[in-house]
Amino acid sequence: MTVGEASGPRQIRTGPAGGPVWRRRGPGIRTHLPSSPWLFLAPGLLIVAGFSLYPFLRTVVNSFTDARTLTEGQYVGGANYQELIHDAMFWTGLRNSLLYVLGVVPLLVILPLLLAMLVQRHLPGIGFFRAAFYTPVVASVVVVGLIWVWLLDDRGLINAVLEAVGFGTVGFLSDPWLLLLSAMAVTVWKGLGYYMIIYLAALANVPGELHEACAVDGAGAVRRFLTVTVPAMRPTMVLVAALSSVGAFKVFSEVYLMAGPTGGPGGEDTTLVMLVQQVGTGLSGRVGYASALSVVVFVITLGLMLLVLRANRKEDV
Repeated sequence: MTVGEASGPRQIRTGPAGGPVWRRRGPGIRTHLPSSPWLFLAPGLLIVAGFSLYPFLRTVVNSFTDARTLTEGQYVGGANYQELIHDAMFWTGLRNSLLYVLGVVPLLVILPLLLAMLVQRHLPGIGFFRAAFYTPVVASVVVVGLIWVWLLDDRGLINAVLEAVGFGTVGFLSDPWLLLLSAMAVTVWKGLGYYMIIYLAALANVPGELHEACAVDGAGAVRRFLTVTVPAMRPTMVLVAALSSVGAFKVFSEVYLMAGPTGGPGGEDTTLVMLVQQVGTGLSGRVGYASALSVVVFVITLGLMLLVLRANRKEDV
């Protein structure tokens, strides 16, 4: 074949009975520029770099300085991390954050799944209940926190009911442990609807034939749940566990609204994120020390996610 024939028209048939379609490809014509994908990605990459990557790197750099709110600070090496190890409030915040994860994550993995199995049934008025369960998700966390504070206050509705039936006043917001448990209850109540929607989407992909086959073999509702639903939902349960672990470890709003800026009586309910806020804000805020705390929070959060994913891989093996 000569060069002229190679650059000439080419006959292409579109189907078994289709006629010829002529198409000419001009020599030296480029269909796209090599940089065109990056032009489309550039706006998103700039936003991520400006509002996520740069603040993260800046936080890491500040963690090795004695920077304050109005001063840049000098390089101090690992002094902030050494101080952190000997800081009693750090260990209190770490304890509360880990307890929050242990108390919230199992409930947010199991309860939304049971709720999703309930609301997926086609029953009269089920749409109202779906909307009711999802309402706390779209409500402002500040509004939700204030409502629960009014309910759990010593003169609130719940204590009024307890006194009416003969029980004494319960210090939901004055006892350190009850306050932490109350904040956990608010987090679970607010997150049920969100994770319920995730489970509903996953349940729609579970073949109904599997449940029918188990029912024919005589399996009851509990047996079908354990042998069909749970194995099919395991990837989604891992996703929910990872998301809820990160959210629970970085909890701030619920505890802040219910315990106050001091972290409850004697600061016993302070979490790590609350400690970052307490240390790093104000005109004399210790930005360097707060940055070191933030780096520790990031490392532990990353470790929790990797731990959940590794546990899921072991189950798959």
